[in-house]
Amino acid sequence: MWKKILSAMALLLLAGTGAGVWLFSLFDSEADKTLLQQTTVAQVPYLQQLPATTRGKVLAVVSSTALYPAAVVEGKVKKTGYELTELSRFYWVLRANGFAVDIASPQGGDAPRVLDGDDMGQYDYAFLHDAEAMGKARATLRLTDVDPAQYQAVYFVGGKGAMYDFADNPAIARLVQAMLDADKLLLAVCHGPAALIQPQFASGQSWLAGKKLTSFTNAEELLLMPEAEQRFGFLLQSKLQQQGAQFSAGPRYLPNLVLDGRLITGQNPWSVWALAEAAVTALGVVPVPRPASAEELTMQLLQTLVQQGEEAATAQIPQLLQQGALQRDLLLMMALVSALAEDWSESWQRVQLAAAVKHAQSQQTTEPIAGSGQSAD
Repeated sequence: MWKKILSAMALLLLAGTGAGVWLFSLFDSEADKTLLQQTTVAQVPYLQQLPATTRGKVLAVVSSTALYPAAVVEGKVKKTGYELTELSRFYWVLRANGFAVDIASPQGGDAPRVLDGDDMGQYDYAFLHDAEAMGKARATLRLTDVDPAQYQAVYFVGGKGAMYDFADNPAIARLVQAMLDADKLLLAVCHGPAALIQPQFASGQSWLAGKKLTSFTNAEELLLMPEAEQRFGFLLQSKLQQQGAQFSAGPRYLPNLVLDGRLITGQNPWSVWALAEAAVTALGVVPVPRPASAEELTMQLLQTLVQQGEEAATAQIPQLLQQGALQRDLLLMMALVSALAEDWSESWQRVQLAAAVKHAQSQQTTEPIAGSGQSAD
């Protein structure tokens, strides 16, 4: 979706100025997406020797909501559900570190998956082609049938469907309360923290009072969906703050992880890798080394831009390219996000960073950098 929007912007610029030609040239060359879509577990080095699941079980909870309520989208049928990337990447990190992962949903059965082709990478397609993983995704456990005592941690997967069937769900409230009572690990990312807003102590006080956490922020939600509060009935950040949580909002659409005891939350889809490895650590295991994906390396670059400025970010490019690929399309997508927020200076910095990456990549092609052949997502 984002690339189509950016392409349209470039074409508009092209109609009036040569700047459009330059902007369009910054897009990544089209890779063979057919090969990417055929990725199997055996083709991903990190997944080739998955250990036995001897370290216990973790439960991932996904939404069962497949469609937005018609009343809030003017009668139009619009699909929703859970984000596959937020499940698949967590699933593989936990499996690679010796944990079994079960998948549950409010209704059970084949929960609705949201697949965004612009965001899908090798780990996500490997999940789709893995019989065991997809067997669990197509036959999720019904939440009312789940025994919390079997699990060391519960992970609430994001996706806008969660805004409809995670909050005010008695089965989820029971699950969260059981994990709290047993001092076990609670994890949630993006819209997944909607599952956390309801459990209360006997006194009536929310258990979230004073808890440090994050979720998809109001700024992120409203930028692309101005009618979000009307559509969902509440804004997630606002609701969590109303429950007494100490909310940590990082920069729009950049990774942000918050740890508070046995509660670990991530702000958005780009926070999943860090959340998964933080969960492994919290479960008492040193995470197996994993090559950073192209998306992660690109996000590192954007974080450097935000924290240290354009000069430091540009200087970091060669170092990151030694570790793997960088995604110019993602940089341009984030430039568009800044433009939509009318932060023109930030938008231009991100466009310039994409140009600097392209220049460094062209130099890398003529003079290969040692170690740059590593497979990347």
